[in-house]
Amino acid sequence: MYIRVTGRKNKDGSTVRYVQLAHNYWDKEANCSKTQVLYSFGREEQVDPEALKRLVQSINRYLGPEEVLKAEGETSAAPLSFISSRPLGGSWTLDMLWQKLGIKDVLKKLLQVRKFEAPVERALFALTANRALAPKSKLAVENWVGEEVYIDDLNEIPVHHLYRAMDFLLSAQEHLQKEVFFSVADLFNLEVDILYLDTTSTYFETEQEDGFRKYGFSKDKRPDLPQAVIGLAVTREGIPVRCWVWPGSTADMSVVDEVKKDLIGWKLGRVVSVLDRGFVSEDNLKTLQQTGGHYIVGEKLRSSKESVKEALSTRGRYQKVRDNLEVKEIIVGDGEARKRYVLVKNPQQAQKDKAQREHTLKKLEQELKELKTPQGQHGKRACELLSHQTYKRYLKLLKSGIVKIDRAKVKEEEKLDGKYLLRTSDDTLATEDVALGFKQLSEVEAAFRSLKNTLELRPVYHRLEERIRAHVLLCWLALLLIRVSERATGESWDRLRQELQKIHLGEFSGDNGQIWQRTELTPTQQGYFKRLNIKPPPRFFSINPKKKTAAG
Repeated sequence: MYIRVTGRKNKDGSTVRYVQLAHNYWDKEANCSKTQVLYSFGREEQVDPEALKRLVQSINRYLGPEEVLKAEGETSAAPLSFISSRPLGGSWTLDMLWQKLGIKDVLKKLLQVRKFEAPVERALFALTANRALAPKSKLAVENWVGEEVYIDDLNEIPVHHLYRAMDFLLSAQEHLQKEVFFSVADLFNLEVDILYLDTTSTYFETEQEDGFRKYGFSKDKRPDLPQAVIGLAVTREGIPVRCWVWPGSTADMSVVDEVKKDLIGWKLGRVVSVLDRGFVSEDNLKTLQQTGGHYIVGEKLRSSKESVKEALSTRGRYQKVRDNLEVKEIIVGDGEARKRYVLVKNPQQAQKDKAQREHTLKKLEQELKELKTPQGQHGKRACELLSHQTYKRYLKLLKSGIVKIDRAKVKEEEKLDGKYLLRTSDDTLATEDVALGFKQLSEVEAAFRSLKNTLELRPVYHRLEERIRAHVLLCWLALLLIRVSERATGESWDRLRQELQKIHLGEFSGDNGQIWQRTELTPTQQGYFKRLNIKPPPRFFSINPKKKTAAG
């Protein structure tokens, strides 16, 4: 059976075409083959192609895959053998975004002034894509490119070329980050009036310090290993603007001046920097106000600053701006000493803080009951309780040496339930915007989680400082591509990666040659490409027929 199209001419010269299901049979009397129409689908322009597709799918389900392949083999001139396949969708998507964001063009422009025999731009993309899809060591990326993924214009890449590409990336980082940011900002019309800055640390699998890998305050809770400190500036949409890498002993408060200077030439206009409590120092705040900038920073509630104590003791009503978000503006001081604070309260969090404190006090009361100390002195366990990070805020040591719960301290802690204190230099920002702006600092925290978990930033096995810096830059590029794709599709990268990696590129071979063909796209996959505004991979990547010999 087969589909055939017939036509007839009308008197006015127009042609009408009909689609029919037909088959050929042998007419013994006429001694020839004749055609029999089994079913007429009607005029060609009225036929529903989707209905024909559903019919084909129904036939395939009825026959089963083995019978379908057998039937196709019988009707084709030369059956094809399925040789192998590689994941295609993830690398294709990242490559299209790589080009769309202008990263490829920027790198090629920078490479024009240098003479590299290796495909540096392709090598850097391969390293970036590997971070996003299946993080491996640089040595393993060589095999990954050659055997486990399809990357356009890159069939293989020796590991020494990968390291040369990393060296080039480090030398071009200043220009690259700036050009990529402007490209992304223009493409997505990003709001860059508020930037979020935070730092994290990443450790190394060694116990030896050197000039760059240093012991410091570990945010990975690995104080036993040397580390490096990483800074990240992120827009309110969660797009990473720029990254920095400092020695592991660097304190948060010491980096603000460098960050501010690095961003001055970017012509971002009016920028309000949002920073966590670790960055707060008067020198840092003055630095942030240079060249017309402003800040929103968190203050420690248990600070010894007189201005903070005054802000917390100021009476006034809270204004409800959103569910579980209430704010109160507080002005402390006059003239040049004037400071604007915003006290934020989350009633839901206040209930959680209360329940947690009550649970802690019950445990503490039990500890004190079991605590046996001689009159006039306290033992080892008492010292441990007095120095405990949480318990110590509720305890007092009497002159007699007895440790007791300080009920006055408990009442003071109750006043802090569900609250956090913000300080800003910008009087034009609404109180609500100050609170919501700081709340968005979670975008940086989410970016760090992606760096450490999805992209497997840590642990770092590189020894040389320049390789460590280049490694972080690769992670930043991968994070940029991930965040852009998440923002465009509304899906998490884990979900996107899982679905896109189902798209494979298959190799088929037969007597007449070789074909590289991708799997059919699902509606979900087609929707992703549409929302990302990138073209999907073509159905056929290459068709290589065998050349006929002179004898053939």
